[in-house]
Amino acid sequence: QVHLVESGGGLVQPGGSLRLSCQASGFGTEPYGIGWFRQAPGKEREGVACISDEGIFYEYYVKGRFSISRDKRKNTVYLQMNSLKSEDTAIYYCAGAVGRGCSATTDIVYRFWGQGTQVTVSS
Repeated sequence: QVHLVESGGGLVQPGGSLRLSCQASGFGTEPYGIGWFRQAPGKEREGVACISDEGIFYEYYVKGRFSISRDKRKNTVYLQMNSLKSEDTAIYYCAGAVGRGCSATTDIVYRFWGQGTQVTVSS
């Protein structure tokens, strides 16, 4: 059984930073990709970034501000978010897909989802 658990959300002022974590379990020895998505109130869920054996990908609106990385020994993927803006306020979810690829754009490739962590950017 695959489980994904996000942590690290919170309240931060504009221009500040947060680091989100996604702890994965249950993939065993299978390669897998992890994507980060977010959903703001009244808006559709949108992609942020993803990481897999095939590479790292970002959506244009976070490129240069957010950085995704993974520690394979800990089965953990991180999303470092810098220069945060009010429009980054959302619930952030990590999602997992078995295989060597990932998508930072579409969520249909992901079978497994975490419960989400709230990020609020406000003064």
